[in-house]
Formats: sequence, C-alpha cells, structure tokens
Amino acid sequence: MLTRTFAPAFATAAVTAVTGSLLWAPAVSAQTPEPSPSTSVPTQDSSAEAETGGVRILKKDPGGDVMTGAAFTLLDTTGAVAGKGTTDARGRLAFDDLAPGVYRLKETSSGSPLHTTVPDRDVVIPPGTTIPLTVVDPFKPATVLLKTTDDKTGKLLAGSTVNIGTGTTTLLTLTTRSDGTATAPLPVNARNGETFWVRQIKAPAGYDLYKPARTFTAGPGAPVTVTVTNAKTHTTPDPDPSDKPTPQPTGTPSTPADNPSSGTGGAKPTGTPGTDSSPTVAPAGETTPTAPAGSLAHTGSDAAPWLLGAGLLVAVGGGALIAGRRRTDDSEETVSPES
Repeated sequence: MLTRTFAPAFATAAVTAVTGSLLWAPAVSAQTPEPSPSTSVPTQDSSAEAETGGVRILKKDPGGDVMTGAAFTLLDTTGAVAGKGTTDARGRLAFDDLAPGVYRLKETSSGSPLHTTVPDRDVVIPPGTTIPLTVVDPFKPATVLLKTTDDKTGKLLAGSTVNIGTGTTTLLTLTTRSDGTATAPLPVNARNGETFWVRQIKAPAGYDLYKPARTFTAGPGAPVTVTVTNAKTHTTPDPDPSDKPTPQPTGTPSTPADNPSSGTGGAKPTGTPGTDSSPTVAPAGETTPTAPAGSLAHTGSDAAPWLLGAGLLVAVGGGALIAGRRRTDDSEETVSPES
C-alpha cells in the first residue's frame, strides 16, 4: 500500500527535475503525510541533484570586436555571489558547476573607456545544461551641448528647438532653455565616431527659422558643441516724425541767383553810370560807336538797355553836329565879302 502511494510522488519529482525547476523545491513534497515506517520505502534518487549547469559568456562590441577585461558577477536568488570573473583575450568567461536555478548576471565593468555596461539580466540554468550568452557592450554616448545665438550679437537665445539624428532617423529633440543652451546624451555606434545632422524646427521668438541642415561628428564618450545661429525677422519700421524732409523754400531768396537768362538777376555793371561806363559820342564821320566800358560783361536782356541808350546818344550827338555845321555854313555865307 505504501509503495503504490509513493510511486506517483516520485514520478512527479522526476518530472520537476527534468523541466528545470528551482533546486530548492523539495522533490518529496508530494509524499503522503506521516507515512508508516517500512524498510521497503525507496530513497530519493540523488543523481538529479548531481546534474549541474553553467554559463559561457562571449563579450563583443557593436562592431563585432571581442572585448577583454570585462568584469561580471553572478548572484543566486538569495543575493549571494555564485561566481565572478573577467573575460580573457578571446572575450570569454565561463561559470561552471552551478546548481540548476535562476541567477542574476551583472556586468560591473566594460573594461574599455569607450564602452558602457549592459543592464542586469536573469539567467535560467537547467540541470546538466550550459547556457551560452553573447554580451554586446554599447559605445558610451557622446554628450551634446546645443547653443542658439543671434547671428549679429552672439547673444544666446531661448526657445530654439532642433532635431538631431543620423540617416533618416531622429535620435534627439532638444529645446534651448532660458540660458540659450540644452544638453543630452547622443548614442554613438562607431569606435571612430559617427556623423549626425541637426535641423532647426522652431526658431526663437522674433527670429527667422534656420532652414538648412548642418552636420557634425561625435565620438564615443566625447563632448561636442553644436551651435545654431538665427537672424532677426525683418520688419519695416514705422516712420520717425523727426525724420521729415526739409520743405522747399517758397519765398524769393534775399540774394538773387546769378542767372543771366532771367532778366531780373545777373551780374550788375562794375562801373559807375556817368563816369567810366558812360558811352562816348563818336566823332563825325564814324559810323560805328565806341562800346561803353564794361559792356562786354553784359549779355542777353541786361545789355539791351545800355545798347539802346548808347544808340540814342549817338543819334542825338550826330544831329547836333549836323545842325552846328549848317549854322557855320550860313554864317560864312553871310559875312563873306562880296565878290
């Protein structure tokens, strides 16, 4: 009777061991409570407990290169250290002779100044099984410092939003704070650095959008500064009342312009009428009167009055001369002796 009752419980324990349940789950938990003592009761097969497992770690970077010196620690479910070590020159590390169960694998150091560690992970180890794991350490992100400035004064501007990415993928969206800057980690997937683009999608208030995309290069773990400049939005200023044009003069200038064609201005004679500028009467027999002194300086309508006066004086002088000769002839004829 005891044999028939115990046989199913033992079968259940064997199935539990094959499926990899935790080591600390007792296989005899399915036994009937308080069994009667008997020398024929079989003991639990200890061969299942002897089947241990392990973990084989291969450490690489995103480029596929193996990494040496990476440190790992393996913890059991109680938090106790089940094993620790570092990868060799081939990037390998093994934890052997582990009881079946669940373990927590922690990478404590990447062993490289360009790489960062991976998050912790759980590893399930079935009895008699070695679990292979490939761990790829990412490169350390670059640190981006974004600045937006006025293109004329260099003043830092708040409220500038940009996208940063590579290829067709946007990796970051940054907006400058009140001090005109913004910072963020930027993922890098190449040992020698990677080329990224930056594109402004929102300009600061009062400024035009900087439309062209710019490129820059960032390396693993390195700081990089990206500066975007903006020009102020062009607006037509309101007219300044103090800038009104000077009105044109409407009155007659106090000093006449020297315009020989106007008839009212022009140069005045330099001589005094009646002295140097007075016309001279020509002697009898001369047909061309002598030009008054200074008359060459006068042209146009200013010369006409002088010429007219000179002509009148010549005519009067000529008439007086003729009349005087006639009187002389008459007197000679009167007083001449009789023939």
